[in-house]
Amino acid sequence: MAFNHLPAGVHDALRPLSVRPVTHSVSMADNQIPRQAGIRPSPRAVLGRLSTGASRSTRITHTEHLPPRPGTHADWPSAIRPEVINAIRAVGIDRPWAHQARTAEHALRGESAVVATGTASGKSLAYLAPVLSTLLDGSEEPSGRGTTALYLSPTKALAADQRRAVAALTAPLGSGIRAAVYDGDTPVEEREWVRQYANYVLTNPDMLHRGILPGHPRWSSFLRALRYVVIDECHTYRGVFGSHVAQVLRRLRRVCARYGSSPVFLLASATASDPAVAAGRLTGVPVVEITEDGSPRGEVVFALWEPPLTELHGEQGAPVRRTATAESADLLTDLAVQGVRTVTFVRSRRGAELIALIAQERLAEVDRSLPDRIAAYRGGYLPEERRALEKALHSGELLGLAATTALELGMDIAGLDAVVVAGYPGTRASLWQQAGRAGRTGEGALAILVARDDPLDTYLVHHPDALFRQPVESTVLDPDNPYVLAPHLCAAAAELPLTEPDLELFGPATEELMPQLEQRKLLRRRAKAWHWTRRERAADLTDIRGTGGSPVQVVEAATGRLLGTVDAAAAHTTVHEGAVHLHQGRSYLVKQLDLDDSVALVEEATPPYSTTARDTTAISILETTTEIPWGDARLCFGSVEVTNQVVSFLRRKLITGEVLGESKLDLPPRTLRTRAVWWTVTDDQLEEARVHPQALGGALHAAEHASIGILPLFATCDRWDIGGVSIPLHPDTLLPTVFVYDGHPGGAGFAERAFHTAARWLAATREAIAVCECEAGCPSCIQSPKCGNGNDPLDKKAAIRLLTTLLAGAPEQPPTAE
Repeated sequence: MAFNHLPAGVHDALRPLSVRPVTHSVSMADNQIPRQAGIRPSPRAVLGRLSTGASRSTRITHTEHLPPRPGTHADWPSAIRPEVINAIRAVGIDRPWAHQARTAEHALRGESAVVATGTASGKSLAYLAPVLSTLLDGSEEPSGRGTTALYLSPTKALAADQRRAVAALTAPLGSGIRAAVYDGDTPVEEREWVRQYANYVLTNPDMLHRGILPGHPRWSSFLRALRYVVIDECHTYRGVFGSHVAQVLRRLRRVCARYGSSPVFLLASATASDPAVAAGRLTGVPVVEITEDGSPRGEVVFALWEPPLTELHGEQGAPVRRTATAESADLLTDLAVQGVRTVTFVRSRRGAELIALIAQERLAEVDRSLPDRIAAYRGGYLPEERRALEKALHSGELLGLAATTALELGMDIAGLDAVVVAGYPGTRASLWQQAGRAGRTGEGALAILVARDDPLDTYLVHHPDALFRQPVESTVLDPDNPYVLAPHLCAAAAELPLTEPDLELFGPATEELMPQLEQRKLLRRRAKAWHWTRRERAADLTDIRGTGGSPVQVVEAATGRLLGTVDAAAAHTTVHEGAVHLHQGRSYLVKQLDLDDSVALVEEATPPYSTTARDTTAISILETTTEIPWGDARLCFGSVEVTNQVVSFLRRKLITGEVLGESKLDLPPRTLRTRAVWWTVTDDQLEEARVHPQALGGALHAAEHASIGILPLFATCDRWDIGGVSIPLHPDTLLPTVFVYDGHPGGAGFAERAFHTAARWLAATREAIAVCECEAGCPSCIQSPKCGNGNDPLDKKAAIRLLTTLLAGAPEQPPTAE
C-alpha cells in the first residue's frame, strides 16, 4: 500500500470550522478608535485587548518587539531631472533614502540592479525616479516615439496599484509620461492606444508571454526604444513559475536585440538571501544588489498565536485544535470592533471566503453597520469585482479584508494597523511581506501569525528563533528544466527563427533539446535556423503559472453567469461533481464538471457540510541521479513518474467535522514526471529501531507527512508545492522507501534542495514529531490535511525511532548544493 501526500491544487478544502459565538463586554463606542482625530491605536494596546482573558492569553506563545529604526538620507544623482525631483517633493518626499539614491545611480549608469530591502522601504521610488527622468528625456526627442519602459508585476492588483501611484506622481510632469496598464482586463479598444502611444507600460509576465512577444511586430516601436524593464516583487518568481518567467525574459531580450535595444533590468524584492544571484538567474544578465535599508521603521509587535485544543476528535481519534480559519475570523471580528484596520491573509480562496463570512455574521451581532465593512479578496474574481474591492480598501470604506496572496504583493494600502496571517505562508519572505502590509506610513503595526494544526506551524510558534533569528530563504528556480525550456524554445522560434548563436541565451540544456523538438515535429530546421511550422500558437504550449492547463470556468447553471475560475490542477479536487464551492460568501453545489470544455456547472445551495477529495497515488523511479549512503540506509535524488487519481470525496459536518458519508467519483488518472528525493532503510535498521512489520507502514507514513510539512524551512516552497509517497516495500528499491517529490512537471528545485539539506531537514522533522504534546499523532505533527488515505495508518512513536536510526547514519558533512 502507498501512502500519499499531494501537491498544490489537489486538496484545497479546509477542515470544518469550530464556530463559537462572539461576546463583547463593552459597547461599540467604547472600543471604536477615534481615527478622525488622527489617533492610531498602539499595537501593544491592541494586542493587550485581544489577549484579555485566561483562555486568550495562553494562546500567545511568543511576542517579538521590533524597535523603531531611524532613516538614512542621501541626495538624488545629479542626472535626475529637476522636474522629477520637484514632483517627488510635491508628494512630501524632500530627500531619498540611501538605498533609493544608490539604485538610481546604477540605473542611470546602465547597470542592472536589484534593490532588496524591507517592506514599505520605498523600493518603487528607487526605480521610478531614474525611469521617469529617462522617459522625460526621451519625450523631448524631435522624432520617433521616444524612450520607453516596461513594468512587470506578478499580479494585476499590483500593476493597477502602481498605475495609480505613477499617475499621482507624474501629474505635474504633463504629457511626457504616458503610463498605461496592459493586461487581460484592458479593454480591446484601449490596447491599440497602449501599443502606439504609451511609453510606460505596466503588465505581467503572462501578458508578455502570450500577448506582447508573439505580437512583437505590432510592438516594434515600443521595443526599439525600450530602455528599462522593471521587475517588481521578483522574489515571487520561484519554482516552476520563476523558471518560466526566466525564459520569458530571455525571449524578451532576444526580441529587443532584434530591434536594436538592450534594456537595463531594475528589480525590487523583499529582503532575500543572495538577491543578486537570484536576479541574475532570473534575467540572465549580471545584476548589482542594494541590500542596506536606509528607510525608517515604526515599532512592530509580532505575536505568535496557537489556537487551543478542542473537545473534538478528528481522523483516527486524534485531538483537534481550533482551526486557524475560525481563530483568525475571531481576531478579524475583534479588531474590527476596535476600529483597527486589518487585512487577514489566508492561504486558500475558500479560506478567505469563510473568514469574511464568519466575521460578517459575528459583527452583525455587535453593530449592523459593520458587516458591510468586511469583505473577501481572492483570485478568480471578475475584474470589476477586484477593482471595486481595491478602491474600497484604499478609501477606508472597508475596515477589514480576508485576502489570499493576490493582495500580498507591494500594494500600498495606506492606513492599515494590523495584519493577521492565518497559517504560515510557506516562506519567511512571504511572512514578512504580508506582515509589512501594516504600518506602511512608518507608524506602529501589529502582526499576528495564527498557527494551523500543522507540523511546520506548530514547530514555528514554539521555535521563534526559526522565524526571527534566521535569514530569509534563497530563491529556487531552474530555467534549464526541460519541461519549462522546450515550449519557450518553440515560442521563441515562432517569434523569430532560432539560430545557433541564440542557443547560448537560453541555457546549456538547449542544444540537447533541439533534436528532440525536431523529432517531435515541433520545430523544423531550414538552412541555419529552426522554424515553428504549426498552425497553432506556440505560446499556447505552456501555462507559465504551472497550473497545467486552461482554468476551469465556474458557471451558475440556472443563469449562465460566470462566477469565476479555478486552476486546472485544482479542478479534480475542488469542483468535482458534488463539491461545495464558495464564492463571495455564497455556497454552491457542483452539479457537473466538464473537463473537455473546462466548465463546472454549479447551483446555489446551503449544505450543512464541506467536501474533501480522496485519492490514490503510485510512484516509479525513472532515473537515480545521485545516491549516497547513510550507514546502511540510502539517500537518493532523481526522476520519478507519479500517477494520481481522485476516487471519491467525503462530506463532513461544518461544526464537528464528523464524516457524513463518502461518494465515489469517476475521474481520469493524471500522470506527472518530476524530480524527487527518497530514502530507504534496511531490515537490520528496522530491527534496530524496533519497528515491527505491523507498524512499518504507519512509521513511514508519519515520517513522510512530517517531512513534507517541515521542508518549507529549507526550500522556498510550501507543502502544497510538493507531494509524497511512502511504501513498505517499493518494487524499484525492494526496500521500505519514503519519497518527497516536486508537484510540477520536470521538477521545481525543491526536492533537490531537500536532498542537499537532508540531515538538517530530517533532524527538524524528527524534533517536530517528538516535541508535540499529543499521545499518538495529530495534525500538529504527523497528520496531513491533504492525505489521500485519510491519515491511516500512522504511528508516531515508531516514526520517531525510525528517524532516529536513519539520522544516526547521516554523513557528518552533508552534500552541498552546486
